Amino acid sequence: MLNPIVFNLAALASLAPAALLPFRRGCERDLRYWSLLGLAVAGPVIWAAAQINSAWQTNLSTDLWVGIAASLILFTGLSVFHRQAWRLTPLLVPYLMILGLLACLFGQASGQPLSNLAPPGWIDMHILTAIATLALLTVTASAALASFLQAQALKSKRPNNLTRMLPAVTDSERLFEHLLLLTECVLALGIGSGMATQYAESGRLLAFDHKTLFSLLTVLIIGLLLVGRRVCGVRGQIAARTVLVAYLFLLIGYFGVKFVRQVLLS
Repeated sequence: MLNPIVFNLAALASLAPAALLPFRRGCERDLRYWSLLGLAVAGPVIWAAAQINSAWQTNLSTDLWVGIAASLILFTGLSVFHRQAWRLTPLLVPYLMILGLLACLFGQASGQPLSNLAPPGWIDMHILTAIATLALLTVTASAALASFLQAQALKSKRPNNLTRMLPAVTDSERLFEHLLLLTECVLALGIGSGMATQYAESGRLLAFDHKTLFSLLTVLIIGLLLVGRRVCGVRGQIAARTVLVAYLFLLIGYFGVKFVRQVLLS
């Protein structure tokens, strides 16, 4: 029998070394960094996999750990192939620790059973695209925040220890632009699979609830930003703020609704 409290705390503790490492002098993308990042990935992945081993769980805590695990897997892969992506560590990993702490606090919240009216394949696709969208936009928002902080430091001519660790403005912008395009495609696929699932369950393509509304707002904002960057050359702090707003809407739609239902109204 798994003890949720122990495993929650163990998964949370696994993130701490990677979160603290960048703040040590002389941190590089070396063996020590990869080892601690591997530990940070292993804790949430093992705990999330243990929770959904037999069936998908819809409680808030499990969703948070699955989102953390997916974000870390994506970030690790990105850091392998992109030479500057690893510099997002001091923003991303501490933020994921905050989500992990929330997962620990709300570990007792109970979820609703999944509907069995829609074909299993559609439900699985919808869940996977939702997780992928969350992971992509989490890393994208970290790159946007890095760009924003670097631009602020350059404008004030007051760089600090944090901004010295982060990627340059141009590197951050290039990174989140590429991720945004992929996020928009996956999010559109998720909305499509959600519509198919909704149609199979109720005969309607859309249920205009809070989750659907915030998902549509997110895809609209990202789409407008991508068009604006291509047509009007939208760059800098406006683009970074827009990405952060889109991420906020996604968080509200993905976690906020469940927080209200499972924690505030339970």
